[in-house]
Amino acid sequence: MRSRTPEDLAGRCPRCFLPVALCLCADVPCVPTRTELLIVRHHKETLKSTNTARMAALAIPRCSIVSYGSPGVPFDASVLEGDDTWLLFPDAHQTPEPGAAFPKRLIILDGSWGQARRMVQRVPALRRLPGLKLPPPPPDSRRLRRPPHPEGMSTIEAIAGALAHLEGEHVAEPLYALHEQMIERVLASRGRNTQPPAWEA
Repeated sequence: MRSRTPEDLAGRCPRCFLPVALCLCADVPCVPTRTELLIVRHHKETLKSTNTARMAALAIPRCSIVSYGSPGVPFDASVLEGDDTWLLFPDAHQTPEPGAAFPKRLIILDGSWGQARRMVQRVPALRRLPGLKLPPPPPDSRRLRRPPHPEGMSTIEAIAGALAHLEGEHVAEPLYALHEQMIERVLASRGRNTQPPAWEA
């Protein structure tokens, strides 16, 4: 599925980017975390209504987004510097055990699989970070975009999975619920009824 968000956001909420009638902002939870999160978002994701990094940043006070790859704007890799900073990435080789000392800060790459791989290839500072790898999601997980490989997941799913591992399932649950709500609203905005007819309930 491709999102077609108008650049002027006509008829859409300027925070969640969903149509005003389906705005999700009032239902976005506040999810406090010990871990500081920095999302490096590919610039082509900025205006997509299906971009789940936007929802994660609305829900998590200690989450911020920086842009990568904007034409004519070099990426400032100094934002990656910091004590106990880890990279959340499927190709990572290090994974802390549950209950072990957790990273104070987690870097999350937001984009397609190809875009994320190119970020790692082109930014040496990313390759120097310790890595956190998550187990693949259940094969029947709902999502708005089809991942190119079994370990693919949306950004908010990846953040929820990382926080579940580092801080506990109770921290992740509101984010998983928000992801489900977002799927429902986006599908509704496309005229798709995701609920069974009343006579089937």
